[in-house]
Amino acid sequence: MHQKTISGGTAHELAPDMRKALASDRAARAAWEDLTPLARNEWVCWVTFVKKEETRKEHVERMIGQLKDGKRRPCCWIGCIHRKDKPISPSVRAVLDRRSKK
Repeated sequence: MHQKTISGGTAHELAPDMRKALASDRAARAAWEDLTPLARNEWVCWVTFVKKEETRKEHVERMIGQLKDGKRRPCCWIGCIHRKDKPISPSVRAVLDRRSKK
């Protein structure tokens, strides 16, 4: 059986664990493909930005559930700081500065 390509984001490629989770859930995958590339990018960044493997697994599970619940972007996420096509906004810069001082 030929698996269709699952779309990635603008600055991030889709990670293998995310691809596997989306491929195994038809409803979540349909919601994923309905997102804009920028929204997909934020999900990828949100999942891959964490440091601990257990947190990453939780993020993948939450992503699948939230996509199926109609969420289009990760809740409470400052946004992808890896995009090269626009500068980091002042509000995001302030959050990053506060985080780096901890």
